Amino acid sequence: MVQQLFGDVVYDRDGEKIGKVGQIYLDDRTGQPVWVTVRTGLFGMKESFVPLNQADADGDALRVHVTKEQVKDAPRMDVDGGHMSSEEEQELYRYYGIEYAALPGQRKGERGTRQPAAPNPLPHKEMRDRDARADAEMTRSEERLRVGTEQVETGKVRLRKYVVTEQRQMSVPVRHEEVRLEREPITDSSARGSGEIAEAEREVTLHAEKPVVSKETVPVERVRMSTETVTEQQQVTGEVREERIEVDDAAKRREDTR
Repeated sequence: MVQQLFGDVVYDRDGEKIGKVGQIYLDDRTGQPVWVTVRTGLFGMKESFVPLNQADADGDALRVHVTKEQVKDAPRMDVDGGHMSSEEEQELYRYYGIEYAALPGQRKGERGTRQPAAPNPLPHKEMRDRDARADAEMTRSEERLRVGTEQVETGKVRLRKYVVTEQRQMSVPVRHEEVRLEREPITDSSARGSGEIAEAEREVTLHAEKPVVSKETVPVERVRMSTETVTEQQQVTGEVREERIEVDDAAKRREDTR
């Protein structure tokens, strides 16, 4: 099982990738793997200790019971000769909140006396080959535009009513009375007068119609405001960055300068 852990990709308890297994540390008494180191940081230059408590190996994946942030912020240990001191190991236990009794091969009566795990005794060549492959690996990233839409206010429209005065002309038929003389000859002798000639006067009242202007207010129409959505195409422009990888071959440069 120990050999199978080398080079495995380590995922945290939330399924987020942490890095790859670099070294494996075993329990002195049981020979069971207790710690692994994982390459983290920029270009994987930092090695952090990760506990194997409640870890689960599945193929080339190793799932541990801690978070990626915990591993990144774990105390740095400079282990000389591949063997950590009791104080260093206890510091890691305290940091991860793990008790000795929860680790493989640890008995409650031995809490606090546990010796650090010895480095894995596998051939160094296999370890160096796996480390070399990890060091020769690099992830290239690039930025991509994400285009969407958002609704913003572009202005307000109001309905406003105002009064305008204008002149209008209309034709109105009007009537008036005029005097018209009607003459009728008298043929009946009995209707004849005394024959006296005298002045006389009669009065007739004449009538006429004249235009009268009045105003009334009447509703003529209703005006409503509504909105409609119009779709149009607009061009957007943005700057994106991408990483590029090139090989810097020092040997080839020396040959070119000869």
